[in-house]
Amino acid sequence: MRLVLDTDVVVAAFRSEHGASRRLLLAALEREFVMLLSVPLMLEYEAVLKRPEHLSVAGLPADQVDGVLDALAAVAQPVRLAFHWRPTLKDPGDEMVLETAVNGRADSVVTFNVKHFVRGVERFGLHIARPGEV
Repeated sequence: MRLVLDTDVVVAAFRSEHGASRRLLLAALEREFVMLLSVPLMLEYEAVLKRPEHLSVAGLPADQVDGVLDALAAVAQPVRLAFHWRPTLKDPGDEMVLETAVNGRADSVVTFNVKHFVRGVERFGLHIARPGEV
C-alpha cells in the first residue's frame, strides 16, 4: 500500500501518543506501508511541526522533531514532482499533498480534511481516507 499522509495527520501523531495517526506514523517507520514524500511536503511537515504550539503540546524540542523527520525521510519513498496539477483543489495548501500522491502513484491520501480532497481527485483514481479508516 502506497500512502501520502497529509500534514494534519503527522501533526496529530506528534501531539497525541494515542490514536490512528500515531499508529500510522509508527507503521511508516516500521515500513508496514510505503510512505510517499516529496521535498515540498517534507518542508511543510517541518515548518508546521516546529510551530511553538505543536512543540509545546508534543513536549518535544525542535531537534527531536528533526530526528523523527530524518527517520521518516530514511524509510519513505521519495517522490519527484514531475507534473504539477494546480489548481485542482479548493485549498491551495493541499495541492502539494495531491501532487505528491499523483506523482508517486499513491493508493490513498490520508487526511482529516476529506472534504478538501473529494472534489478534484476523482480524475486521478485516488482514495481519500481518514487515519482510522486506514
